[in-house]
Amino acid sequence: MKPIRVVLADDHSLFRAGIQALLTQIEGVEVVGEADNGRAALDMIRSRTPDVVLMDIAMPEMNGLETAARASKECPNCKVIMLSMHAGEEYVMQALRAGASGYLLKDAATSELELAVRAVARGETYLTPTISKRVIDDYLMRTTGTHGPLDQLTKRQREILQLIAKGYTSKEMAQMLNLSPKTIETHRTQLMKQLDIHDVAGLVRYAIRVGLVTLDA
Repeated sequence: MKPIRVVLADDHSLFRAGIQALLTQIEGVEVVGEADNGRAALDMIRSRTPDVVLMDIAMPEMNGLETAARASKECPNCKVIMLSMHAGEEYVMQALRAGASGYLLKDAATSELELAVRAVARGETYLTPTISKRVIDDYLMRTTGTHGPLDQLTKRQREILQLIAKGYTSKEMAQMLNLSPKTIETHRTQLMKQLDIHDVAGLVRYAIRVGLVTLDA
């Protein structure tokens, strides 16, 4: 049997080392790469074409949700397991909407890691058992039709919203995204109009509430 190829993406080096140590003990699993931010993770997914990606939900430059959304489009055979400290409904649903096949809490039992990796590699969805049935039911109801304001934003708008919430200035965002400061300001104005939020503090609160950023990011 071919080994399950895994990429590990988390910005905490000690956590990555611990997960890698656990993965190397699982028969038939091979770690083919590591990344410490979302952009590096996406580049590695493109070049290594892993079967499974274990991805932190809160990473610098591009968070796990946005990275998962891009990865699911560019590498549909690659299955993402989101790693998070948060069991809240919005976090779980945002991960699933972004294309994640699994959601694993960072304080889960070590035995869950193997269960999650093997399940998503088989094409199944794995949600840590401590996530309530109500979260799953709510997600299934939402995927039948209606979409929230976040789903109406473009990929670029979500990216800029995340950076705003992380405290980057327009000039810093312009340099990071290779855009002009004027273009950044235009996106900011459009964001406020579409979300009906009219100050930066409100955008930050919204980004946290929907899981684009976390308080410990």
